[in-house]
Amino acid sequence: MIGRERSPGTRDCILVVDDNPESLRFLVDTLEAEGMDVLIARSGEAMLELLGHAAPDLILMDGVMPGMSGLEATSQIKRDPATAHIPVIFMTGLTDPEHVVAALETGGVDYVRKPVVVGELLARMRVHLANARVSYRSRLALGRAGRSLAAVDAGGALIWCTPQAEGLFQRLDPAWETGGANLPAGVDPALLRALAEPGHSGTANLAIAGIEIEIALTQGDRPGEALFKITEVGEASKVDLLLRQTGLTRREAEVLLWVSYGKTNRTVSEILGISPRTVNKHLEQVFKKLGVETRAAATAIAVRMISE
Repeated sequence: MIGRERSPGTRDCILVVDDNPESLRFLVDTLEAEGMDVLIARSGEAMLELLGHAAPDLILMDGVMPGMSGLEATSQIKRDPATAHIPVIFMTGLTDPEHVVAALETGGVDYVRKPVVVGELLARMRVHLANARVSYRSRLALGRAGRSLAAVDAGGALIWCTPQAEGLFQRLDPAWETGGANLPAGVDPALLRALAEPGHSGTANLAIAGIEIEIALTQGDRPGEALFKITEVGEASKVDLLLRQTGLTRREAEVLLWVSYGKTNRTVSEILGISPRTVNKHLEQVFKKLGVETRAAATAIAVRMISE
């Protein structure tokens, strides 16, 4: 849920939201001349519909439009985990500082005055496009490094999480769906808000669906986000238990543990940050060392060892 990888040579895709046909034409011509792909929407409502099937890299948002205003549209963008990562630059002809402050507080990363100065606009766009890519790569690296992290907004709604956190969330709440703003059942948004308050320990332990987890506030890199590390208490000890009773390597024991939870090879690969092929190779060694031929038999042995 944290973004999309860009292939080398892929053009930046910009969504321009403006109700003025002349402004749209000018911006489309300018951006296409810079080698960018351009999508257009003439209202906030049309923009939200377009975002249901398109993923721009940056949005240029007219601050004042009939119907849904740019502020309202941006608020909805930032409330949706699927689009919250997209940087929004406001374009406004208003000079009231309060309007600019409101735009930034809504989730905009920057603003430019109308009439737009092309050089200034392009410079600001390049900075925010680069920042967005760096932020995405950082989050992807965290996920690949095996860290179970989740970010929530000031209201406690989920903004993004790593694949490791997704795997844990699905174990805590089988009905939990990826891509939404809801946390798994049992994880109270009010608790996360409390953990992020100054002076709080920043750590809490919960037992959900028979699984004990620790939630710990960690250092984030974006304003408006509270970043948490969410880990299963005792998971490492279960791996150690399997290691003591088998001839498995630590990675093989980790694979066996997650397989015993009913996870597919692909899910295990996402949780551990390795390829599905590598998971399969580890499983082959697990079967060989345990003297079994099926996942069910290996799972039965693991469950028995852990429960004894």
